[in-house]
Amino acid sequence: MIDQRIFENLQTKIDEETTVRDELHEIVQTLARRGRSTQAILSRAHSTPADQLKPVLDDVTKEILAQKEEVTRLKAVADQHPFYKYNGLWSRELQNLVASIELCAWLGGLQEHKGPSSTSFMTIEDVGKFLDIPVNLKEQDAFHLTIEEYLLALIAMVEELARLAVNSVTLGDYTRPMQIGNFVKELFAGFQLLNLKNDILRKRSDGIKYSVKKVEDVVYDLSLRNLVPKGGSSA
Repeated sequence: MIDQRIFENLQTKIDEETTVRDELHEIVQTLARRGRSTQAILSRAHSTPADQLKPVLDDVTKEILAQKEEVTRLKAVADQHPFYKYNGLWSRELQNLVASIELCAWLGGLQEHKGPSSTSFMTIEDVGKFLDIPVNLKEQDAFHLTIEEYLLALIAMVEELARLAVNSVTLGDYTRPMQIGNFVKELFAGFQLLNLKNDILRKRSDGIKYSVKKVEDVVYDLSLRNLVPKGGSSA
């Protein structure tokens, strides 16, 4: 005979896990909703001249700071439970947030909220410090930003910058594609140094070369039409 209390105990544990997932899901849903708002505002950069971007970046910064508050809420709950059991619930939204942070910083935003040593490119440590969360934890089972999430966010940013290079030409800005070209090529060179084991990350990183080629094609066309001054590649 099997003691039915075994299954009653299992049901209790299932109910407890369901409660945890529901609580985390509610926070992640709010984070996702804020994230869509952030991305919608950032998309205005594709139709706004570079010298008129400040109002857009100010609005983006407000949304990013609101998302930061949700990350703080998420961390408080997630720290009470095994990280890798639940991190799939928020990993995608955290990647999207980091991509928005990186793009906003590259465009010149978040100046008042970054560290004094930060440039337009934010390292994983810069992002962790900005969000006030640990990164790449190895000896502690707690909420953190993983290297994989950070790299996937960089890939998403490169794809968006490639699109921005094309739209900048439409706006008559022939300097920004040169700046984007130099940046994405340096980033691509950095990715080539990595020996990636994660299948998804490896496949996504392979796509960077297509984004680089897209930007190089834009710069090449500008050069053919003499729309870029000599030495403009170092802009």
